[in-house]
Amino acid sequence: MNQIGAENQTSITIDDAMSESNELDSCYNCFQHFVANGFSKIDESSFEGDIIKTSFFSSLSRNPRISYRTKIVAIHKNSNTSQCWKIRAHSFAVYTKAVADTRGGDANIKYAWYGASKNEICETVMHGFSWRRHSISVSPAKHGLDSVLCSEVDGSGVGHLLLCRVILGKQEVAREDSRDQFHPSSMDFDSAVDDISSPTRYIIWNTHLNCNILPCYILSFEAPLCLSGLTEPKTIKPKTWITFGTLISILSPFLDHSQRASLEEQYTNYLEKKITRPQMIQRVRAIAGNQLLSAVVKLYTNKIN
Repeated sequence: MNQIGAENQTSITIDDAMSESNELDSCYNCFQHFVANGFSKIDESSFEGDIIKTSFFSSLSRNPRISYRTKIVAIHKNSNTSQCWKIRAHSFAVYTKAVADTRGGDANIKYAWYGASKNEICETVMHGFSWRRHSISVSPAKHGLDSVLCSEVDGSGVGHLLLCRVILGKQEVAREDSRDQFHPSSMDFDSAVDDISSPTRYIIWNTHLNCNILPCYILSFEAPLCLSGLTEPKTIKPKTWITFGTLISILSPFLDHSQRASLEEQYTNYLEKKITRPQMIQRVRAIAGNQLLSAVVKLYTNKIN
């Protein structure tokens, strides 16, 4: 039994690779939650919507397979007028001025993407990021693909990204153990990055979550062939497991050099527990493509059986 449990965590099944869902209305329920918490839907063809849409697809250009198959379902704008959000917006403005005064007149404000599960996005819509206990990592506007890969697409095939304004101020390079760090290394810094010259990740510390980051938009997207939600099988049936290591070995001959390197990097992240099993499955899908992944897993399953 213990061996089966361990295999469950480090493997992928035919159900994972080919799962489908009948939860067709789950995204609409989510939209209702957004609207109930002060986010209003905007027209994609409007000037505002067009800028966000153009920025989003431009940020996916590193992977044409995902970009080509991804569809924007809706864009919601933060129009919340509650007292709580007024206080948050005021705090953001006050801190912007404070950082600018400290850092030579420039608070270094950027737009950034944040990808997460539907439940986490909904929780953030209700309470902001202040409910989080740890620091958060967001992607620069031109690196939206990284946040797409970090999001968890729900059972209806829809994922959600927050587009936020973030106060970066003076940045430091994140240490290797930054996941356990909750504040800047000294008062000389306001945020962290993975690379000063060409950052792909901004880190906002726990001590700054209430005032350094402000959710402005929610972009909901559908990528049915590259990313899809994981749902539990409706009937209990025997499963054939294939370890991620074996799967990568089988997939490698069908991938180009950059795809193989990316897949190996994600596998390393998974082994180091930097990403979860569902996230690993989603990233394998994104890199290899759903069609190839399904075919390989099905072929392996038939061979074993």
